[in-house]
Amino acid sequence: MKKLAIIIGIFAVLGIFAISVILIAGGSYNRLVKLSQGVDSQWAQVQNVYQRRADLIPNLVATVSGAANFEKSTLTEITAARASVGQVKLDANSAPTDPAKLAAFESAQGQLSFALSRLLVVVEKYPDLKATEGFRDLQASLEGTENRISVERRDFNTAVQNYNTAIKSFPAVFYAGACGFSPKPYFTATAGAVTPPKVSFDFNKPATATNP
Repeated sequence: MKKLAIIIGIFAVLGIFAISVILIAGGSYNRLVKLSQGVDSQWAQVQNVYQRRADLIPNLVATVSGAANFEKSTLTEITAARASVGQVKLDANSAPTDPAKLAAFESAQGQLSFALSRLLVVVEKYPDLKATEGFRDLQASLEGTENRISVERRDFNTAVQNYNTAIKSFPAVFYAGACGFSPKPYFTATAGAVTPPKVSFDFNKPATATNP
């Protein structure tokens, strides 16, 4: 009887231990799923604000191109940069896991940001254009979108940091890779790199463009 009791006790302890391991592992796995989905959700937000900016450009180009003698090379640069962005194909609902693909996406968006920044500087030479309500509305929408881009990129990096930390922590570090939880890359551009320069609208002074 004593031996049987001991055996039963051992199995009971082992059973409790196994159940505890399963519960811990299950909770950890569910947390990784939640964090991964959080990254994907934030990536969709990033894509949304970038798309909103891309959607503003045709109207912006059409408005600016109506100005007499406007520098056509600037418009060509913006159009080409927007087309380049469209050539970088990434899933809108699933965050990239390949750093090279995210870097290509970031580079294309950076070129578009530079082209837009240049346009805002060139527009300083055309006070009549700046005075039109249509251009002012487009500029305000563009600046608001650029601010949202900065916020969403920051939030994306935060979500990625939380996820990457979780898959490298105990106990997930032992099974995350086998279950398909691989590290996700960050946005790496310097802060403000996608924000266009603030342009002075004081017509009594020479036009200047300064970075925020």
